[in-house]
Amino acid sequence: MNVSRNSTLTRKGACVRAAEAGALALLLLLFAGCSGETEMSTAAAPATAPAAQPPAPVAAPRLEFLSGETRTLAEFQGQYLFVNYWAEWCGPCLDEIPELNELHEEAMDAFVVGINFDRLTPEEMRPQVEALGIHFPVAVDDPAAVLGLETPEVLPSTFVFDPAGAMVAVLRGPQTLESLRAAMTAAP
Repeated sequence: MNVSRNSTLTRKGACVRAAEAGALALLLLLFAGCSGETEMSTAAAPATAPAAQPPAPVAAPRLEFLSGETRTLAEFQGQYLFVNYWAEWCGPCLDEIPELNELHEEAMDAFVVGINFDRLTPEEMRPQVEALGIHFPVAVDDPAAVLGLETPEVLPSTFVFDPAGAMVAVLRGPQTLESLRAAMTAAP
C-alpha cells in the first residue's frame, strides 16, 4: 500500500512539475512574442522623432462683468485695482457703495471691481446691483483664485492692487473716499 501511495504521489508530483514547466514555456513564448513586436515596431519607426508641436497659448485670465464686457488682468496694469466684496444683506457694504462709485468715476488711475459675496447668478445679481446703485463694474464670477486671494471672512473687504499688479492693502470694513485714496498713496 505504501508503494502504491508513493507512486501516486510521484506521478502527481511529475504532473505538477510538467504543468509548471508548460506554464513557464508558455510565458516565455508570450514574452518573446511581445518582445518581437516591440522590436519590429521600433525597427519600422522613423530614425528621427517628429518635431514636437508648441503648446497652445494659454488664455490670459479674464474677468467677465455683468455688462457683458470682459477684461484681461493685464489690462489693469498702470492703474490701481480695487476688488471689493459686497452683499445685499451687509449694511456696511451699502454705506460704502457710494464711496466706491465716486472713486471709480473720478480717479483716472483707479478701477473698482465688485464681487458679490453670495456668488449669485448674473440674473440674481442684476436687480441687486441696480437697487443698490452700484455704478462700478461687477464681476460675474469670483476672481479670487486668479488673483491669489482668499475669500474674505469680513464684509465689506477690499483688496488693493498697485499699478504693477502687486497687492498692497486689504481694507476691511466700510471705507470712505479718503481712506480709499489713502490706500493708493500709502502703497510703495
